[in-house]
Amino acid sequence: MTKTALILIDIQNDYFPNGAFELHEMEQATQNAKKILENFRQAGSPIFHIRHESLAENASFFLPDTDGAQIHASVAPQAGETVILKHRPNSFFETTLLDSLKAQNIDSLIICGAMSQMCVEATTRAAVDFGFTVTVIEDACAARALTFKGETISAPQVHASFMAALGMSYARILSTQDFLSA
Repeated sequence: MTKTALILIDIQNDYFPNGAFELHEMEQATQNAKKILENFRQAGSPIFHIRHESLAENASFFLPDTDGAQIHASVAPQAGETVILKHRPNSFFETTLLDSLKAQNIDSLIICGAMSQMCVEATTRAAVDFGFTVTVIEDACAARALTFKGETISAPQVHASFMAALGMSYARILSTQDFLSA
């Protein structure tokens, strides 16, 4: 029997308007993540909040002991929900996430959060490598524009490209509505 957990990645204040590293449509992505979170809470299913703190000397966001590094109030953890601190894009790297999931016999993950092209992507690929079945809720994730060879790639293009790549063989990609109505 499949046991599923929700993984909320880096839904933190610095990614919101007026934050140190604002993402495109982060507020809308978070509202969708909140719907998924409420669904998991109502079902009594396992929930893991991933929180990033940057330890790099040149870091400009998610600095330790700042409000920007805190989980956004709209998806704040409740009693009984696990919070895992990480320092790299991959939520499994040097954290207790894998052991925590295994201890609860979880074999399927629903992933929401930010950034689509960094921590969501790195965590999804690692999860599959560890044997988990993964679903990414695409409209509960957010991205930022990138530059490549002097060209700006818009945040929606970045997001779509990474969702397409993950959907090729790493994860099932669903909208919030499709997930909740399944």
